Amino acid sequence: MKLTTRIFGEVDIEDSKIIDFPNGIIGFPDLKKFTLMFDEEKGTDTIKWLQSIDEPTFAMPVMDPLVVCPDYKPEVDSAITEHIGDLDSKDLLVLVTVTVPHDLKQMTVNLMGPFIINVTEKKAVQTIIDNDEYPVKFPIYEILKKNREANS
Repeated sequence: MKLTTRIFGEVDIEDSKIIDFPNGIIGFPDLKKFTLMFDEEKGTDTIKWLQSIDEPTFAMPVMDPLVVCPDYKPEVDSAITEHIGDLDSKDLLVLVTVTVPHDLKQMTVNLMGPFIINVTEKKAVQTIIDNDEYPVKFPIYEILKKNREANS
């Protein structure tokens, strides 16, 4: 399937790469089909893009929360995830949205609203974690900078 995106231009999306969000995502209940993309030219896949198939101009930056918060283990009610299949740790991918303002030092991730993806079934849900330990705006610039320096 060909898709003309705002960030990546025209891309070819394989059906096997499409993730179904049966309930849409928070704020966008009509957007139900997405794919994960990253900038191969820049050689980084820390920040990926959750690209809408339904609305090609819509994409949001996402990342693995464990990169910036190694002890991230939110408790999710099984009733929320039951319609995306049985979840086993090998089938599970958790992502959080990244906010990238003009001042990169103010970059944050939303630990309160993770995406729970069953990679085997290609089904996903976004949920809200009812836990004050995980903020909506968790600062990540310094953490990413330290990670980059440690890997250099």
